[in-house]
Amino acid sequence: MKEQIRCAVLGLGRLGYWHAENLATKVKGAKLVSVLDPFENRAETVARELGIEKSAIHHQEVFEDPAIDAVIIATPTSTHADMIEQAAKHGKHIFIEKPLTHDLEEADRAIRVIKENNVVCQVGFMRRFDSAYREAQRRIQAGDIGTPLYFKGVSRDPGSPPAAFIQNSGGIFLDMSIHDFDIARFLLNAEVTSVSAHGNILVHSFMEQYGDVDQALTYVAFDSGTAADIEASRNAFYGYDIRGEVIGSEGSLLIGSLRYHDVQILTKRGSTHDIVPAFPERFKDAYLNEMNHFVDCLRKSEAPSVNEIDGKIALEIALSAQKSFETGQTVRLPG
Repeated sequence: MKEQIRCAVLGLGRLGYWHAENLATKVKGAKLVSVLDPFENRAETVARELGIEKSAIHHQEVFEDPAIDAVIIATPTSTHADMIEQAAKHGKHIFIEKPLTHDLEEADRAIRVIKENNVVCQVGFMRRFDSAYREAQRRIQAGDIGTPLYFKGVSRDPGSPPAAFIQNSGGIFLDMSIHDFDIARFLLNAEVTSVSAHGNILVHSFMEQYGDVDQALTYVAFDSGTAADIEASRNAFYGYDIRGEVIGSEGSLLIGSLRYHDVQILTKRGSTHDIVPAFPERFKDAYLNEMNHFVDCLRKSEAPSVNEIDGKIALEIALSAQKSFETGQTVRLPG
């Protein structure tokens, strides 16, 4: 087993910074040796804060560095295909944030170059590493609710990102629902055969110019005969609301909660509790768990549990949902 994996983080936005912090301070067997960001002084500032020797503003500085074993790519989605190709050709193992790429042709090229260069790739579907979803999968596999019949997924953000983000996000199905598309496959152990997607703008009128919506619903059919409905919303002004349910032949399994702290306040005005404010609080442990998994796989020369193929499948479902929304037709996926 390899004792240490030397890592670099590319892209130091909010999520990239969390990955860098985890690698620098919490992930056993990892050494963060470099951080990169194109914005002036950002990488240098983070490197100094985390006690890292190297910082960079140009990607080639990282890819050509023989001291780096693996890269964590948290750059904008439009750069993913190129980042994957360069990393693989330089022999760097890859952790890539979702989505894998923006389109299927790019995804196929990414998969090909990963295979040709014999590098490991893990895609950042962190819900698979959340304790609630993992326990749900274990209980389903153990037969606790009988045969799975139906999945209900809810992903609600407390508000919309700014227009600059929406413009380049790929839309609500690619940016948000893709997490539920992936976790539905994970929980039901089945593949999607068709999707029918719908959406509307209820609050954020600026989305119209980008062909996006702030409320969406996707009906999903699977090859096992199971089905799902998946809601995505940017209008949950009460907080961050991520929940799921798997209905089985002998019971139902509920995943997730609105509670941020396990404290309930009872007064003459009624009962209250605080609500999860945003995704950093909800999935803090999951982000650490997925990075632990990535580094462990590299140290032990094992394949990650969620890879570039899973990334392509989730992308295909999301793009099919977008197509269904645009055309008003059910879209069937190739078997």
